[in-house]
Amino acid sequence: MKKIIIAIDGYSSTGKSTIAKRLARALGYIYVDTGAMYRAVTLFALENGMFTTEGIDKEGLLKSLGSINIRFEKKKGGEDAETLLNGKNVEDKIRSMEVSNRVSNIAAIPEVRHKLVEEQRKMGEDKGIVMDGRDIGTVVFPDAELKLFMTASPEIRATRRYKELLGKGKEVTYEEVLKNVSERDYIDSHRADSPLVKAEDAIELDNTDMGKDEQFERIYNHTIRFIEQLG
Repeated sequence: MKKIIIAIDGYSSTGKSTIAKRLARALGYIYVDTGAMYRAVTLFALENGMFTTEGIDKEGLLKSLGSINIRFEKKKGGEDAETLLNGKNVEDKIRSMEVSNRVSNIAAIPEVRHKLVEEQRKMGEDKGIVMDGRDIGTVVFPDAELKLFMTASPEIRATRRYKELLGKGKEVTYEEVLKNVSERDYIDSHRADSPLVKAEDAIELDNTDMGKDEQFERIYNHTIRFIEQLG
């Protein structure tokens, strides 16, 4: 079958990454977690004291952008790639609430977005890729053959995220997670550079009342039909 670019956008905690990983495995495509890239930059800023009481040391961060190397690597015996920041595996660290509470602010910096978008476009040059994020179908790959936009109610998304964090042994409250989800929604949708919006030609999927298997089957079956129609 013909290889295409599949762009999956949507709000935080809608299961974009889970669906994208599973879809990539089923199709034999490469999966790229763009959210992990922004989280990695956020972790770098945290570890280098770039968050101050006044905000972000934007000048210091921009001077350091050239020294930030992000790549994905499969661990032995695993199917999914993990995030490496300057050669160190940071997969667990970038999923912390500390990073979650700051990543939207880092992602709103135009220079950071421009650097990472450039890297993301290089990853899709040979197609056969599934990429998820906030602006994949609108900015990174506006000509992607298939675009999906995932959404769900804030309460459902907060519940999913809360259970995920508890499962990882994190000490958080549901109220804290819901506040984080709501704040990220606002920042992502209102930033001046590449705000979160649904592409005009994207297929919207509200998975508020869907289980993981149901939404995957819907997306997978649609994708196969779509590719077959391309010939």
